[in-house]
Amino acid sequence: MMIPLCLIGPIVPGAQNSPGCELQLTFQFYRNSVLEHWYNRYTRVIGIQIKQRKLSDEVAGHIERLICDGELKEADRLPSERELMRQYGVGRPSIREALVRLSKMGLVEVRSGERARVTRPTPQFVIDALAGPARHMIAAPGGVQDFQNARIFFEIGLARNAALHATKEDIEALAEALEANRQSLGDLKRFERTDVDFHYVLALMMRNSIFTAIHAALAEWLLEQRRTTLAASPGEAEEAYKAHERIFMAIAARDPERSERAMRDHLEHVARRYAKVVEAAR
Repeated sequence: MMIPLCLIGPIVPGAQNSPGCELQLTFQFYRNSVLEHWYNRYTRVIGIQIKQRKLSDEVAGHIERLICDGELKEADRLPSERELMRQYGVGRPSIREALVRLSKMGLVEVRSGERARVTRPTPQFVIDALAGPARHMIAAPGGVQDFQNARIFFEIGLARNAALHATKEDIEALAEALEANRQSLGDLKRFERTDVDFHYVLALMMRNSIFTAIHAALAEWLLEQRRTTLAASPGEAEEAYKAHERIFMAIAARDPERSERAMRDHLEHVARRYAKVVEAAR
């Protein structure tokens, strides 16, 4: 059982309290006795226990709505823990659990000794939150292949966009990245870095922080795959550079079909090469 949080207010002993205060008293009393017993006994439907929402979830949900509705804006400070306890009629543990939940959502920043501050979740924050689950998915059977296919779909779109919309400055930046990639041949660690940098320039051309965050995540999640492929053969880095050169030439020629084909061929080669290396190691 729950009540609207807006009805919860301070209770002043000896004073004439509002209906909301009386409801709070009634709710807190019965929730801890009669209603709690009733809930545990009778909320089974077809053998499935209906879960009661925690008080901390109710508090977090209410604050989240205030943020989404614009009543709490970025950089605003929330009331102190003591004030939040008073406003919501719950204990300190529930308030702290609610703030932790909001922090994990990127909606507030919590620092010791300071009141929580409203923040705006960034694309990078959202992607970082997926890092743990993504690594487990990659480790599952077929996981690497699934992520490789996702990367191919993503990057051929970047290549087409670059061919259609890249500015003169974008082409110059891609040329510089390609030259850095060429100069790193013979230095595997440096080549790995310039390999990622070349593809990253294509993501930057979208001028959308979501795309750069997704690219950075895919590059990190598939880093071990790329290292394995590059280290498998002395000529693999040279082949990767030549593929980057073909991609660059197609984009510079403003040919989206050729750009897509060059990117697809490159990434499909990487995927096939990785599969062969893994199979040979078994």
